[in-house]
Amino acid sequence: METAYICVARHGETDWNRRGILQGWLDVPINEHGRRQAHEMAATFAGEAFTAVWASPLVRARETAEIIASALGLPSPSCHEGLKERHFGAIQGIPKDELAELNPTQLEQILRRNPAAEFVGGESMDEFADRLIGAFADIGARHRGARVLVVTHGWVMDAVARHISGVARNAVLYEKPKNGESLWVEVVAGALAARRIYSIQK
Repeated sequence: METAYICVARHGETDWNRRGILQGWLDVPINEHGRRQAHEMAATFAGEAFTAVWASPLVRARETAEIIASALGLPSPSCHEGLKERHFGAIQGIPKDELAELNPTQLEQILRRNPAAEFVGGESMDEFADRLIGAFADIGARHRGARVLVVTHGWVMDAVARHISGVARNAVLYEKPKNGESLWVEVVAGALAARRIYSIQK
């Protein structure tokens, strides 16, 4: 079975990223700095020989992917629902300074990017991880033997990094993926099978 090689990248910056507001499934566009980051990513990826670009359907990922695909002369990105950010339920859109008063324990979990955090009205870690691992398996199965770019979100990259490193889903990672960073994974026989991070672009 041929291997699919997938570069997983975080979308460009949004104003909410800068302000520290948890976005989740809320649609927030990238800002001017985020657009510059997308063009910088395209320049970085120029020699990677991608055959396709996929993205989360959320506008911040989709717009980033569209800029990159256009710059690389590739078809418009395909969207996959499974690539969406984790759903953070009732606290989506609440600034962290407000959350510090409403629920300081939850804010501490978010600042640590603790995957075991529970979000009222949102997804559990297992629901989230199962969804995105299934999405990568699907994309990999469609692109056997090829190199593909996937533009998605920070918590998605955390979950992927845990999965390919063989650590527990509820393990806290102490390095937060920055806007525009990326890592490489493999999909073999329809399963996300890489066990190490190949590269991270700053």
